[in-house]
Formats: sequence, structure tokens, C-alpha cells
Amino acid sequence: MNYLVAMEAAWLVRDVEDIDDAIGVAVSEAGKRLNDQDMDYVEVEVGATTCPACAEPFDSAFIAADTALVGLVLEMKVFNAESTEHAQRIAKSEIGGALRDVPLKVIETVEFAEDEEPPTESEQ
Repeated sequence: MNYLVAMEAAWLVRDVEDIDDAIGVAVSEAGKRLNDQDMDYVEVEVGATTCPACAEPFDSAFIAADTALVGLVLEMKVFNAESTEHAQRIAKSEIGGALRDVPLKVIETVEFAEDEEPPTESEQ
């Protein structure tokens, strides 16, 4: 079967003063490291965190002492995997190899048929 595996990554950005700059740097650095490994098929976007007070989502980024922690969502299609767990291991191994020392956590795995496109993060 084919799967879309979504992972959350914790990306550290130093010497930033603004959330938007931190997000831009994190997405750019992650994309560059993946592209350097010819992994341009991995989608990179900023994650969302739910506000505990109002329950509205906001960009997953926090700055303290000019250092930001940005939560990124990395999505990768895995084809012909034996199971959900197998697809997750493949994706984590591939992405983890390119993004060494970056904490990764599988957050969602969606099965899709060969003749259809998997749903994107925004469609779920």
C-alpha cells in the first residue's frame, strides 16, 4: 500500500527577533538540507499549535533570548510499504538521515490508493 507520512520536527533557530523570521529561516534551512540530499519530494511547512485559552490554531514557534523553537511538519509519500508501521519507519529513516540531530515524531499516517492523491495536511 501507499502512505502519506507526516512528521513533526523541532527546529532551533538562533539570533532571531521576530517569529516570522524564525519560521522563514527554519523552513528554508530544513528545505536546503533535504534538497542537498535530493529529497525535494518532502514537503516542509510550519506546524500549528492549539491555543490553550481560545482553542484557535497558531504557528508553532516560540522565541526566548533571541532563540526560536519552530515546529515544522514534514510530509513524505511512501509507496509499496507493507504496513503503516513500515511506512513510518521508512519515512523516519529517510528524513532522519538528512536532518541529523533534529527531533522527529510521526504525527499522522494516511493510506491512499495508487490512482489517487493523498489528502494534504490542510484537507484533513
